Amino acid sequence: MDINLEHVGTRLTVTVAGRLNTGTAPEFEEKLIPALKGVEELIIDFADLDYISSAGLRIVLTSQKIMNRQGTMVIRNVKPEIYEVFEMTGFVDFLTIQ
Repeated sequence: MDINLEHVGTRLTVTVAGRLNTGTAPEFEEKLIPALKGVEELIIDFADLDYISSAGLRIVLTSQKIMNRQGTMVIRNVKPEIYEVFEMTGFVDFLTIQ
């Protein structure tokens, strides 16, 4: 899995490529959660994300909870198979997906 974080002012753009699963989720969490300090706008780009497991969903949920307190969060470029996971889990009801 590849993770890229780009800060511009109070906006953080995160791109994730590969598979976000039990093996890679800890690395994603270690990079993302501390980087949210002072962020008012979080953009997560899943254009190159091929798979997400429940471990990855947990980090998305944690990020959304943090951003509910300090700003906004948008998930962009979601592949149909990832969107289907968001639908089946009910995440589409509270995530902003573009």
